[in-house]
Amino acid sequence: RPFARYLLRFLGFIFWGMAAALACGGVFVILMYKNYRYLFQESFFSLLGWLAVAAALILLPTGVLAISISVKSSRYQQGALMYLLVVLLCLEMSSAVLAQFYSIWMASELKSTMGYLVYQYNGTRSWGPGSRAVDAVQRKLQCCGVQNYTDWLKATAASWHLPDEKAHVPESCCKEKNSHCRGDLGHLEQLFQEGCLKKLEDWLSFIMLYVFWCCTVLSVLELLAGVSNGILMRHQPFHDLRIL
Repeated sequence: RPFARYLLRFLGFIFWGMAAALACGGVFVILMYKNYRYLFQESFFSLLGWLAVAAALILLPTGVLAISISVKSSRYQQGALMYLLVVLLCLEMSSAVLAQFYSIWMASELKSTMGYLVYQYNGTRSWGPGSRAVDAVQRKLQCCGVQNYTDWLKATAASWHLPDEKAHVPESCCKEKNSHCRGDLGHLEQLFQEGCLKKLEDWLSFIMLYVFWCCTVLSVLELLAGVSNGILMRHQPFHDLRIL
């Protein structure tokens, strides 16, 4: 019983720290969806971020209850802690499954979507949402094309309404320090040459893996908290069913 109290108190503080870590993961997912929304055809991608944020918010009162119970046991607090742990386990297991699913499924989805947007690109002066999305991705990630800058060779100068027939890439491929860059392939030193797909996949994989392991570790810790709370509840049995 004393060990269960100490463990529950320790886990209460750990829950606060893990709440901050999980909230960061959820915010990263939401911001990624906001910044690259046009690339993610799956409208439920942000759901993972909101589930992680909701679990992080519930972790705060859970940590308070765990610490409070370790100091002075209360049958109502013990019951409330058990309910919160069950809700958290559901949220975190759902988040872990979604993170694993998106890390696999979104990789292939990104490749086809980016390939389509590059093919449909209408030039650097286009105001179409697809063209703006391509330019935004290339500027933020400092990349060019899907696999590399040569993907833009498939786009003809005529389709971009350019005055000459030279091969060009969008101006969003230009490095910021080269203000005079116009996307001319004759000056590769002024351009980003690495493709955007790998950078997006690496960033997506990192965030999904981060959320997955946060949820997995938290689930194990919550099971320990549930066992510790159950040990304390055995030494203070309920004499009625009001807690239900």
